[in-house]
Amino acid sequence: ERMRKDEYIRIVNELKKHILRGDCYEVNFCQEFYAEQADINPGLLFQALNLASPSPFSAYYTMAGKYLLCASPERYLKRKGDIILSQPIKGTAARDLQDKERDEQLKQELCNSEKDRAENVMIVDLVRNDLSRICEANTVKVEELFGIYSFPQVHQMISTIQGRLREGLNWTEMIAATFPMGSMTGAPKKRVLELIEKYETSRRGLFSVAVGYVNPNQDFDFNVVIRSILYNRYSRYLAYFAGSGITTGSNPEKEYEECLMKISAMSLTLNA
Repeated sequence: ERMRKDEYIRIVNELKKHILRGDCYEVNFCQEFYAEQADINPGLLFQALNLASPSPFSAYYTMAGKYLLCASPERYLKRKGDIILSQPIKGTAARDLQDKERDEQLKQELCNSEKDRAENVMIVDLVRNDLSRICEANTVKVEELFGIYSFPQVHQMISTIQGRLREGLNWTEMIAATFPMGSMTGAPKKRVLELIEKYETSRRGLFSVAVGYVNPNQDFDFNVVIRSILYNRYSRYLAYFAGSGITTGSNPEKEYEECLMKISAMSLTLNA
């Protein structure tokens, strides 16, 4: 990794001081894991990653010798007609695929976790605020709060917020009003972006942005670029990132473990 564990823990404690001072409520703090002189076949690795971690918003993207191998479970923004919706993920628990009862217990612990609910609802409020800037008054609603969804490696807490769009907006205005997504920044957005710039030791690049499509009628669907491998064929540099939402209730050790849990599918695929 780019950051030693003790350095990660020190920074998380610094971020908690910012929260206690009232600078922000929550900040999504990420770290980079990397390999130099990596020699991979991006297409085959993407197939292996999707076998290990089938995900609803996976994507393969390449341009000028740079590759994105994405196995994302998260939707950033979808527009269909006059309806727009976002589905932020905040709250993660490991799975136990060897023990069905234990797996169900882990799922219930996530469902009932006060810390994860607090993280999730803060981002839901931020997304509601973002969508209200482009939607008709009083149409932004939380369709599902604290939904628990199971993926091959993890259980996730996902909420769904949607609204009815104001007329006359271009799709680019919808992106401009809501990007970067709250689940990958924190709240309030402007201040946490400054803290991310100050404390993260690697530039995120494509990580935590969005990949998707836009139809000719301006309907669109975009993911959040997480659970992804970034590869440069020319420099043979390979990187993947993981982060978590830091709040006053965060335990730095557990936040570090959460990062390792989130990269497990990528690590397994690369070491296979």
